[in-house]
Amino acid sequence: MRLHRPLGTLADGENAVELTPDTAGWDHAGLRVLLLHPGGMTTFETGDHEAFVLPLSGGCVVEVDGERFELTGRDSVFTRVSDFAYVPRDATVRLSTKDGVEVALPTARCDRRLAPKYGPAEDVPVEVRGAGNATRQVTNFGVPGVWDHADKLIACELITPDGNWSSYPPHKHDHTCDVVNEEIYYFRIAGRDKITPSREGFGFHRTYTDDGDIDEDVLVRDGDVFLIPRGYHGPCVAAPGYPMYYLNVLAGPDPERSMAFCDDPAHTWVRDTWARQDLDPRCPVTTAEGRVE
Repeated sequence: MRLHRPLGTLADGENAVELTPDTAGWDHAGLRVLLLHPGGMTTFETGDHEAFVLPLSGGCVVEVDGERFELTGRDSVFTRVSDFAYVPRDATVRLSTKDGVEVALPTARCDRRLAPKYGPAEDVPVEVRGAGNATRQVTNFGVPGVWDHADKLIACELITPDGNWSSYPPHKHDHTCDVVNEEIYYFRIAGRDKITPSREGFGFHRTYTDDGDIDEDVLVRDGDVFLIPRGYHGPCVAAPGYPMYYLNVLAGPDPERSMAFCDDPAHTWVRDTWARQDLDPRCPVTTAEGRVE
């Protein structure tokens, strides 16, 4: 399985990312990223997958099952927490935009068909996690306990200020823990203005297993994807000058959605040091109202 999928290897044309369980080489989680120009419209079938419709930049209208949701969206993933929509399996979904939109569609193969639903930005909890240079923002829009209107799909967003580490200590969600989840990391890297995504910036990501079957340290740029079928993942490191965003998509075979994890026991002691460190004042970076200055 090819785990690192750089931008440009994921799809052609207007589909910035086209990742299904089949093309990923696993069973459950997927991700599409679509670009619609001003006045654009597209229709797609969800098939046996449920999905979130999450604007990355711009806003759009979602029409499904006779429902119509207007998503305000945002200028950039680094400027605001966005509203979003949930769309069920076995549905025809129509997306349209007046001013243009880039939208992420995290997906999960699922069994139950639920009703479409709108998620207001003001209801999305923003968590500041870690401390010191491991301080980061976690935007928990689609996680269990916050958003329970899903069968298998889990998703959240993270923003790591430039120079900081996130997804740390390294952790895993596989058969040796209480839950099994496939996980997708979708990266956006801000440029010099710390707001506009740019391929100029970069960061680093690590994934590995105890048996050494997976051992990858990769440079990631804006638009890249990394797949985690199993094993410890982390840290994600934002290079100085270039804040890092990533969208996490998780799904697995377990009956109940869960984000349970196991730290690498060699590094879990780091958590105990956070109580003695200050939070990075740059976090939180965004709220439903906009950037926190």
